[in-house]
Amino acid sequence: MRLNELESVGAILKGHFLLTSGRHSEGFFLLSRLTQHPGLLEKWIEELVSMVKSEEWFKDVSVIAGPAMGGILPAYELARQLGLRLIFFEKDQGMKLKRGMQLEPEEGVLVIEDAVTTGGSVLSVVKEIEALGGRTLAILALVDRSGGKLDFPVPFFSVLRVEMPSYTPKECPLCLTGQELVKPKL
Repeated sequence: MRLNELESVGAILKGHFLLTSGRHSEGFFLLSRLTQHPGLLEKWIEELVSMVKSEEWFKDVSVIAGPAMGGILPAYELARQLGLRLIFFEKDQGMKLKRGMQLEPEEGVLVIEDAVTTGGSVLSVVKEIEALGGRTLAILALVDRSGGKLDFPVPFFSVLRVEMPSYTPKECPLCLTGQELVKPKL
């Protein structure tokens, strides 16, 4: 059902794509096409909330965090549904809090991203949360492109789990055929 929703809003692209991680893939989830529909995003986040609300650590969550850009709207909707504060991290030699956002020592944080492939952006956020004295309690994603193969240091939950292969530029079969490489977020 969720895959059908992504298809209906044109969020699943086929081609030769450069991912944020630097890897290449023949498929891309352009989740801004989902998050631009508040009603759909609300349902996806409700599903995540139902997955985590009975977890023991959930009572310690006080802040929702997302990496810019893809994690901002899911983080906002999660914070709205839970009645919690929202912060987001921006790329700046790693992921940094800016715009006057702060994290208090020992605050419990849920980190949410739109899609994860290698988990690099999310792990950069987790590292910064720890550096600021916070505690990452879990990681959430709308889409897990790894098919469940990611190994995070905290519990991980996603609405949709699919295996969509990605390749280093040297091993990419699409590069070998000469297919044009596209940056889909531009």
